Amino acid sequence: MRLKNKVAIITGAGSGIGRETALLFAKEGAKVVVTDVNEKGGEETAAGIKEIGGDGFFDKSCVTNREELKHLVKDCLEKYGRIDVLINNAAIIQDALVTKMTEEQWESVVNVNLKGAFNCIQAVVEVMINQGHGVIVNAASIVGIFGNIGQVNYAAAKAGLIGMTKSLAKELGKKGIRVNAVAPGFIMTPMTSKVPEKILEIMREKTPLRKLGEAKDVAYAYLYLASDEAKFVNGAVLCVDGGLIM
Repeated sequence: MRLKNKVAIITGAGSGIGRETALLFAKEGAKVVVTDVNEKGGEETAAGIKEIGGDGFFDKSCVTNREELKHLVKDCLEKYGRIDVLINNAAIIQDALVTKMTEEQWESVVNVNLKGAFNCIQAVVEVMINQGHGVIVNAASIVGIFGNIGQVNYAAAKAGLIGMTKSLAKELGKKGIRVNAVAPGFIMTPMTSKVPEKILEIMREKTPLRKLGEAKDVAYAYLYLASDEAKFVNGAVLCVDGGLIM
């Protein structure tokens, strides 16, 4: 098992990529703390972990609420005694052209996607420093690398995550903490399932592999970066995009 006895906190684990990651990590031996604002989805993920014989629990928290994150870390430490991995997976979209984007749309996306990751890192980093080891993986996006029309808020947040990843990799590496990012391309999730087929076909045509990714493709990238197989990988941005940004 690639994560045997490791303790992992996964944000946004109530559905989609986060749920797939939580189940995969549990299969690979990790003790998984599932967190999400979606209580029903989070409980379902935790139940799924137990169904496959894994060890984990759901702890409702919002990445924008620093007090809730303190309680999340406290609960994790009381149950498992340490935190080995943080997967900053939680994200939202509020798309609009810049001429029509509201201040609320800008702030909500930046607060969850960028500041939320920062909040989670600050919540766990002292624990990891005291342990002398830890892994942080941030969910970036190819949109944070080359931009996208109608997603200036999302692109800015994801580009900020990439910069934060590289800065923290330099800052925390000497403490034994690796910090990396995954940049997914077009991935089929509950969110993209609502996109019209015509748009999905355009996405497929833009991707050199001529298909959309699956949640498990990103989950396996998280798994690699979280595992000891990536023990000399630090400050990297792993694109899971079917070759889209080549």
